[in-house]
Amino acid sequence: MNNLQQILQMGQQVQARMSQLQTELSSKTVTCSSGGGMVTVTADGKGKLRTIKIDPSVVQPDDVEMLEDLVLAAVNEAQNRANALYEEEMRKAAGGFQLPFPVPGL
Repeated sequence: MNNLQQILQMGQQVQARMSQLQTELSSKTVTCSSGGGMVTVTADGKGKLRTIKIDPSVVQPDDVEMLEDLVLAAVNEAQNRANALYEEEMRKAAGGFQLPFPVPGL
């Protein structure tokens, strides 16, 4: 019976740490740019976009496709970096502990 209680306590501690980690990831940011800094995107540690900044020199009505490509490249890179940050923080939180099954949201 003690083992079951210890497992339940450990589960509660993991759940509390994951909740805290989600809050921390919301406050961390990654910033990426494309086109030599003409388009800059900032996302939080969960991958949610926070800002997109576009250099006015890129806004040309006759070349909207280039601007779309630059925005897409910057957004994709920001989301990739946010995902890497998320995975890194999750590994730290788990302390190398491998769960025998996937946990939703991790």
